[in-house]
Amino acid sequence: MFIGACEATFRAEWVSSLKEKRMVVKSLVEKTRHKFNVSVAEVDLQEEHKRMVIGFACVSNEKRHVESMVRHILDFMERNTEAELISAEHEIL
Repeated sequence: MFIGACEATFRAEWVSSLKEKRMVVKSLVEKTRHKFNVSVAEVDLQEEHKRMVIGFACVSNEKRHVESMVRHILDFMERNTEAELISAEHEIL
């Protein structure tokens, strides 16, 4: 069994409030969850309105498949939000 865990940090300079940020995060989390059937959540910087950290995890019996899923999910997240992806750290266990 292989587990892929990723923490992606986004910057959204145009967001002016926590309420607006939460709407952006909720939309991205739900779209990602429904498209890929992975565990995904905002995992850090909940009180900072210009940056968001979203973590996700996936499981497979093949390491190559997990690596591919992580890449596809990050690409999907970048395409489905106006926020800029500034960093992504992932680990395959």
